[in-house]
Amino acid sequence: MKIAVVGTGYVGLVTGTCFSEMGVHVTCIDVDKRKIDALNQGIIPIYEPGLETLVHKNMKSGRLHFTTRLEDVLDDVNIVFSAVGTPPDEDGSADLKYVLEVARTIGQHLNHYIVVVTKSTVPVGTARKVKDAIQQELDRRGAQVEFDVASNPEFLKEGNAVKDFMSPDRVVVGVESDRARKLMARLYKPFMIVSDRLIFTDIPSAEMIKYAANSMLATRISFMNDIANLCELVGADVNMVRKGIGSDTRIGKKFLYAGCGYGGSCFPKDVKALIKTASDMGYTMRVLRAVEEVNAEQKLVLYHKLVKYYGDETAIQGKAIGMWGLAFKPETDDMREAPSLVLIDLLLKAGATVKVYDPVAMDECRRRIGDSVTYCKNMYEAAQDCDALMLVTEWKELRMPNMETLSHAMKGRLILDGRNILDAEELQQAGFEYHCIGR
Repeated sequence: MKIAVVGTGYVGLVTGTCFSEMGVHVTCIDVDKRKIDALNQGIIPIYEPGLETLVHKNMKSGRLHFTTRLEDVLDDVNIVFSAVGTPPDEDGSADLKYVLEVARTIGQHLNHYIVVVTKSTVPVGTARKVKDAIQQELDRRGAQVEFDVASNPEFLKEGNAVKDFMSPDRVVVGVESDRARKLMARLYKPFMIVSDRLIFTDIPSAEMIKYAANSMLATRISFMNDIANLCELVGADVNMVRKGIGSDTRIGKKFLYAGCGYGGSCFPKDVKALIKTASDMGYTMRVLRAVEEVNAEQKLVLYHKLVKYYGDETAIQGKAIGMWGLAFKPETDDMREAPSLVLIDLLLKAGATVKVYDPVAMDECRRRIGDSVTYCKNMYEAAQDCDALMLVTEWKELRMPNMETLSHAMKGRLILDGRNILDAEELQQAGFEYHCIGR
């Protein structure tokens, strides 16, 4: 089977590469010539564990190709995946201009039956718009070519995307015809040998499943952060609360960790988009509005703890603050909606100097905010001569700092742990004042 994947961002590149690993002949397309040129040289534009090795392997095997022209490969493929960006508009809705641009290109050059699959996260009703855009272009040409549209949302966790794709807990495909269903079942058959986790639905339901899933996970995070804030006020320990409720099989243990807020490319955007979709239908998503509000406030928690420690905001002026972790989560360089960006902005506005370290997101941070902070080679350099230290991302290498080295490095003794991963007793024995979330 031969397929095309339009868009070589996070979703598109992982999708195309993993399909090629299963023996499918894949051509990935992107309008960014520099990105395609780099990929053809084996240079990967994103950080994702295991991805670079698979890209090189499948390029060498001849199953994975990169080009800038979708029209050159349309006559040779059975399925086209659209994995282009859907950035949020100012009102929170998903911008579909790139999705519809792909659809129009397909309609202008389509000569045989294919299935056009939306892989990007898009609002309910997008597949209908894609179908109409393709048909309009076919009508302009006077061409009578059959095609189907489908929705196949991705459920990839950044930092674990390759494993998630190769061993999915479920694959959701929304289709309109038996012909499209059979073709998609054939494509995913190699992934279902051990266990059949392929779920076929109607297209609107498939489009909704993605938003509902991410919104539920975001809700769990904000709920636990709300509980954590209350725990601090009443003297409870959120870690004990988490263990107690997580052992209830009806609730489960995942996504119950308190922290300094969620970020990334999915949760913030998808929650906003679902709220906007509901608003367009005259309905208010009251729970999700609260989820957003809690998360926005939670990104300020470490800063509020810092202000409380020094007495008032003016006392932060001239202080040196170290920051461990910049990415919104470990194992990625993604800083979209990251709490670190909110904290850095607040600290700089208060007149502090900021020293930062992240294992992989330093270049991304520099691209976003330039040289307004000091970039350090390691975690201890970021703590050197600092009055306080904030841990913002739970990278493994940050979990067991050498207390003697850290003590000699820092000028002050304040540690603010935004992910509850450091050992409070060990830090206190080393003479640090330790503050975390919900304890």
